[in-house]
Amino acid sequence: MSMQPLPVDNSPLPVGGAGLRELLFRPAGDTALDIFLGDRMDRALSDAVLAMAMRIQAAQMPGVVEAVPAFASLTVHYDPLVVSYEVLATRVRSLGHMPAASTPPRRWRVPVCYEGTGAPDLDHVAASVGLSRAEVITRHEAQSYHVYMLGFLPGFPYMGDLPTELRLPRRGSPRVAVPAGSVAIANAMTAVYPLNSPGGWHIIGVTPVQLFDPSRRSPSLFAPGDVVCFEAVTAFELGRLEYYAERGQWSLQPEPMDRSRIP
Repeated sequence: MSMQPLPVDNSPLPVGGAGLRELLFRPAGDTALDIFLGDRMDRALSDAVLAMAMRIQAAQMPGVVEAVPAFASLTVHYDPLVVSYEVLATRVRSLGHMPAASTPPRRWRVPVCYEGTGAPDLDHVAASVGLSRAEVITRHEAQSYHVYMLGFLPGFPYMGDLPTELRLPRRGSPRVAVPAGSVAIANAMTAVYPLNSPGGWHIIGVTPVQLFDPSRRSPSLFAPGDVVCFEAVTAFELGRLEYYAERGQWSLQPEPMDRSRIP
């Protein structure tokens, strides 16, 4: 006799807030559960996704391996030998009515050199948006960026929101090789390439910060919910920081933040 899957209560579960919709559950293969909270990119929706991830982590449910946030959804990886999709969906659904756990956010101040060969697209970006190089730099480093999610590459942070006047579509022809540490922009996002890889974003600077290191306890430096600020440095200062970083004498450290003061 064939086994039929147990029904999962997938009726609307309000999550509240502008731009948010009810929680929707879908299986993602036989070892993951997708939870959809909306269909757009905005801070309120991201905050709701991160709050749900923290609830799941705090609940320490048997069988749950990891909760991975995205722009408008959350993927929960689980061990099907410990818990079934139906049971896990029911348990996760019950968490929607609970207060979110609170983790103090972190602010990272990332040094960026917007000069020379490390900024091959800066002139093109400036010409395309009708600003000078200096104005592009000033606007890019004046913003505090929210880390929405990690993806594409290990530790690659999708950060927003880029000032409206700097927004451009991706390059028409992606590069075959983008150096690790490249600071780039595309559409409403800015990012730092953590590894050497192909890429189609506009490169406007370079940082000595190593975003991904598998030998660290937490290999990815940034995490969803972090706040990132960029601070311009000269080519000389970039070289100095690279020198000390390579010798283990300098690494970027976060600053704790008061959640009520996040822009």
